[in-house]
Amino acid sequence: MTEEMAPAVAPELEGKAFLGLPRPVFVLSAVSFLTDISSEMIYPLVPLFLTSVLGTPLAAVGLIEGVAESTASIVKAGSGWISDRLRVRKPLVVAGYGLSALAKPLMAAAYVWPAALFVRFLDRGGKGIRTAPRDALVADLTPEEIRGRAFGFHRAADTAGAVVGPLIGLGLLAALDQRFRLVFLIAGIPAVAGVVLLSVLRERKPREEQPHAEAARVKELGVGFYLFLGVSLMFALGNSSDAFLILRSKDLGLSTTEAVTAYVLYNTTYSLLSLPAGIASDRLGRRNVIGAGFLIFAFVYLGFAVASGGTYVWPLFAVYGVYMALTDGVGRALVTDFVPARDRATAIGLYTGVTGGMILIASVLAGVLWDTVGASAPFYLGAATAVLALAGLVTLLPRRSDRR
Repeated sequence: MTEEMAPAVAPELEGKAFLGLPRPVFVLSAVSFLTDISSEMIYPLVPLFLTSVLGTPLAAVGLIEGVAESTASIVKAGSGWISDRLRVRKPLVVAGYGLSALAKPLMAAAYVWPAALFVRFLDRGGKGIRTAPRDALVADLTPEEIRGRAFGFHRAADTAGAVVGPLIGLGLLAALDQRFRLVFLIAGIPAVAGVVLLSVLRERKPREEQPHAEAARVKELGVGFYLFLGVSLMFALGNSSDAFLILRSKDLGLSTTEAVTAYVLYNTTYSLLSLPAGIASDRLGRRNVIGAGFLIFAFVYLGFAVASGGTYVWPLFAVYGVYMALTDGVGRALVTDFVPARDRATAIGLYTGVTGGMILIASVLAGVLWDTVGASAPFYLGAATAVLALAGLVTLLPRRSDRR
């Protein structure tokens, strides 16, 4: 693997800073933490704002979120390819975080739902622009033997923002007498702080590539990568939006506040266990850790399918966080193990973009199953596809990526 072809960060920033990780990884994690606080401050409030303030029909709410998530998935793949083509990461990372920071206060200026659609498009477009170059930069900065630790720490910091953000948003909404627009304006502050923090990263151009490298770039990313992508798509077919978990929680008897609190519990578990899961993948092999995550997902979804009351929701959401910790950051680390350094952003963009698109399809399918078969049907499907994905992971994925 030609590591010298990867974009790099200035040498003075490459020293160890925290938990054995390079300082720039800690900086990127702090930026993600701040940005996720900003995003999650308003994310649970946007549907309420759309329906209660703007009078948006539910069909339009679904359109807004569908367009937003589809935008993020499509842009991720293109942004990763551009990053590898230009051999730079930071400009795209800054542009993505900057666009999302701009979108937060703009929501306060929305007085009709098409304007809110445009703002959500900007916000998710920013996420799509930054994701693949940022994750590739994390991989560029860390040797393979601690790459799982790096991705785990980053996901832990990002998800910690998802724990803090909703609590701040709900608290501000109550304190400000339901003034949604003022909350949206305040939510821009941590996002802007994250963009400012990126100024301490100084990227340098890598050494010039050999003449044959450009031709190598357009070749396939490798059998291992595509096998893992296929397994991930099978899994994603049953992995519908987390909104269905919240809806199922209410269906089982939880109030809206209890359902949101259970969702915060899930994010808390996810955040606390992401770093240990990443370290475990460095020592035990990424395939083994991801396989354990698929198995846990199957049991959780089966639990949501057969649960008979709201009491079961709390432990199920807590264990659901374990699944996310074992698969999210570790999956991205595994992708970078399979491909050359020069193709990392392309591979991560393709992986996150295509699986994100499949989750959109899965959510539509889940809604159809819920309406036509019953509330348990989407969760039986998720459990089944997780078991099939686990079988594919064990039987098809090559072991050569498990070097530890």
